[in-house]
Amino acid sequence: MSNTGGVAADQLRAFVERIERLEEEKKAISDDVKDVYAEAKGNGFDVKAMRALIRLRKLDTNVRLEMEALIDLYLHALGMAGKSE
Repeated sequence: MSNTGGVAADQLRAFVERIERLEEEKKAISDDVKDVYAEAKGNGFDVKAMRALIRLRKLDTNVRLEMEALIDLYLHALGMAGKSE
């Protein structure tokens, strides 16, 4: 392992190359996710609503329930809850 100015060049190169490979994989996965959203949209699904749903599914159940309760409270406070026109 060469050592230049206190830096292990081979080890540094290995880290950089691993990060570059992971960045490439991340880009490929991101493209795949975009493709799935496009497919869902093509089948009539609302992508914006799907993204919101996915964000909610990532939350802990208790956190999500608390957030939903607060949103419901705020909707009522603004007179926006349960309106049917």
